[in-house]
Amino acid sequence: MQRVLVTAGANGIGLAIARAFHASGARVYVCDIDAAALERAAAALPGVIVRRCNIGDRADTSAMVADCIGRLGGIDVLVNNAGIGGPTAPVHEMNPADWDAVLRVNLTGAFDVSRAVIPELIRAGGGVIINMASAAGRFGYANRSAYAASKWALIGLTKTLSMELGPHHIRVNAIAPGAVQGERVDRVFTGRAQLSGRSVEEERRLGLANQSIPQFVDPADIAQLAVFLASDAARSISGQVLPIDGDMQRA
Repeated sequence: MQRVLVTAGANGIGLAIARAFHASGARVYVCDIDAAALERAAAALPGVIVRRCNIGDRADTSAMVADCIGRLGGIDVLVNNAGIGGPTAPVHEMNPADWDAVLRVNLTGAFDVSRAVIPELIRAGGGVIINMASAAGRFGYANRSAYAASKWALIGLTKTLSMELGPHHIRVNAIAPGAVQGERVDRVFTGRAQLSGRSVEEERRLGLANQSIPQFVDPADIAQLAVFLASDAARSISGQVLPIDGDMQRA
């Protein structure tokens, strides 16, 4: 039975991932900064362990990982899903505090959680780390510099961890979703519309025009990809970035 830690697992993609692992029979530990969402997740997924945690806070993160290891008896799979979208603005107009906040959660947070979990995976003789990247980590992304930079860097971290941890039978991959159904993509298109002067619906149409399959990605599909990457069927896959974006050609 797999023991799985999902960061930011009480909403959106994270909740879909927690639900999919729970359905597969895994023991699942979910952390999130949203206490109300954690309560809902615990009610919806009996047996899932939840804890409030700010991934942008190193001490809070360390305490969360220690609690997870203690309550699950170890960790087999880590899903670094926590991330924030940050501002929609050109670089020269961005508040540096907003830049710092995005990098602190999206990149440094994944580093902190991985650094705390890796010794446990090595002791266990193997495991899986899945980092939630983005199409923004594959393309330039005008007016989203902090978010894009964090996701490109997360892919670099993924590649490096795969090389470091392969000898310990630990596989590390990244998933790169495109435009995913939900509130976050709604906020992105609203921000684009405010900058461009176009309507939100026009921004949606333009966004989907960049894809061979012009539809938003279902979080449940991303969750099934995560379950696959954590399974023995993917035992030879590591150091990879797997897009799930309807064949997006540009951001």
